[in-house]
Amino acid sequence: MIVIGITGGIGSGKTTVTNLFQELGIAVVDADVIAREVIAPGSPLLTTIADHFADHYNLDILDASGQLVRARLREIIFADSAAKEWLNAQMHPAIRDEILHQLEAATSPYVMLSAPLLLENGLDKLCQRVLVVDIPEALQLKRTQQRDSVAQSQIEAIIAAQMSREERLKRADDVIDNSGDTSALAPKVQQLHAQYLALS
Repeated sequence: MIVIGITGGIGSGKTTVTNLFQELGIAVVDADVIAREVIAPGSPLLTTIADHFADHYNLDILDASGQLVRARLREIIFADSAAKEWLNAQMHPAIRDEILHQLEAATSPYVMLSAPLLLENGLDKLCQRVLVVDIPEALQLKRTQQRDSVAQSQIEAIIAAQMSREERLKRADDVIDNSGDTSALAPKVQQLHAQYLALS
């Protein structure tokens, strides 16, 4: 099974692109979705994480219904590198196991692995090709602010935590430029789809 890794900086339109591949019948394994699933309310992993932050930081990261309050957790892990490292050590193995499980279960001619930190977390080792959805940084800021209505400083912190645009492009096998209108994406996806079908 050919695995195509797809990544891009925040606000680059990765989801829009993977949706187009899904419309063509291609299975998409989404690391972001998996990251939410492994810490669903009541899951053993979420309980472990909640207990740790309650014990070590005197912080309740769950709401009344047992859901993770992401903003509360995000504040701590952006401010405290030890907290971030501990959290990653819990999350990454669980996410990786589920990614492998879903990749093996895929039945389309090839499968896409979508991850914002595909290259940073070494998930590209599971892929035969890497597709980068690329837009300039100024556009990343603008689109993310429109979508998430969060502070510019927070988006800049996320961009800074991701691999630089130059480095990401250097490591790409294929690139989709998404700086134009969304309608321009479909033909680009069709073209790559044909190329990937030929590989598989």
